[in-house]
Amino acid sequence: MRLKGGGLAPQLTSAMSSAAGPDPSEAPEERRFLSTAEAAALERELLEDYRFGRQQLVELCGHASAVAVTKAFPLPALSRKQRTVLVVCGPEQNGAVGLVCARHLRVFEYEPTIFYPTRSLDLLHRDLTTQCEKMDIPFLSYLPTEVQLINEAYGLVVDAVLGPGVEPREVGGPCTRALATLKLLSIPLVSLDIPSGWDAETGSDSEDGLRPDVLVSLAAPKRCAGRFSGRHHFVAGRFVPDDVLRKFALRLPGYTGTDCVAAL
Repeated sequence: MRLKGGGLAPQLTSAMSSAAGPDPSEAPEERRFLSTAEAAALERELLEDYRFGRQQLVELCGHASAVAVTKAFPLPALSRKQRTVLVVCGPEQNGAVGLVCARHLRVFEYEPTIFYPTRSLDLLHRDLTTQCEKMDIPFLSYLPTEVQLINEAYGLVVDAVLGPGVEPREVGGPCTRALATLKLLSIPLVSLDIPSGWDAETGSDSEDGLRPDVLVSLAAPKRCAGRFSGRHHFVAGRFVPDDVLRKFALRLPGYTGTDCVAAL
């Protein structure tokens, strides 16, 4: 999910106007993934027709991302060291979702630390950063290049660096270097929406594309998720109204009880 400024994925405005709905030639039972333009159109429905707010969607996605972490790595089964989570955030919208995820992980009694090397001046990012700071979540001033230090210090990593349509070169050197380091880790990696460095359509990856163990698709899975081969894939989209899912002919697994995520 990439909300920026007052809207979603502004670079896709023209694409959204031509992709107001799914390809009618594709059978509903086969539609588990959305193209980039379709995902942008779905998000536009939430913002414009349903009047969701930008901060509201970020909060919903960040909370659900944290819940997905608890599903994949239940707290009772973890040692004290395994409860430590490094959340790596970029300056775009996935970074904002990562900040919310870290805050909720703290509430869920995990021990998050945030690496946020290129901070956005956007007011929402600043507010979310303040919330984390006031909850005494530590922020790293740098990310060690010696991967063994990270492997020994943390139980898992959350990748909230790049979202759909964001290239590594757009977020600057510190984030690009962080991705190169994350690619070498041996501890579990959780990516939010798409693995950083992947093409949202094809799943082809850049030189620094990650290989996560867990993927959390926000709102609905993007096409690249069809190439994901990790251990767990969750969709965090219970806030998407049923008629919107029907409009895009999405057939996703049902949510159990009051769960806000579902396993794919």
